[in-house]
Amino acid sequence: MASHLLHEINELNFDTEVLGAELPFLLEFGARWCPPCRALEPIVAAVAQELRGKLQAGKVDGETSPALSTRLQVRGFPTLIVFVGGKERARAVGMMSRKRVLELVGVEDAHAVCRLT
Repeated sequence: MASHLLHEINELNFDTEVLGAELPFLLEFGARWCPPCRALEPIVAAVAQELRGKLQAGKVDGETSPALSTRLQVRGFPTLIVFVGGKERARAVGMMSRKRVLELVGVEDAHAVCRLT
């Protein structure tokens, strides 16, 4: 189950929640059967907590939203995509550390402001 800080994103709310977000948006694509996805989710949730007010975060279940996975050309799970101003700015595939997630969103530590804005 996703953390309360990770918005559930699907084909119906993607445009509004992600592309329309005022803050940078970190989106995780995963699946329930994927062990690396389950391991990455708490890291993404922790980064969302640390950067609360500077970053929004969400999660897509790639199995229940296959059209969104196709639309964004997600080819493997887990995939993290950072959107700023409705445009993709960064992407990474596979399990990664907290430090790597912070680098992906454009910060060196949780106390810094996102450089992607």
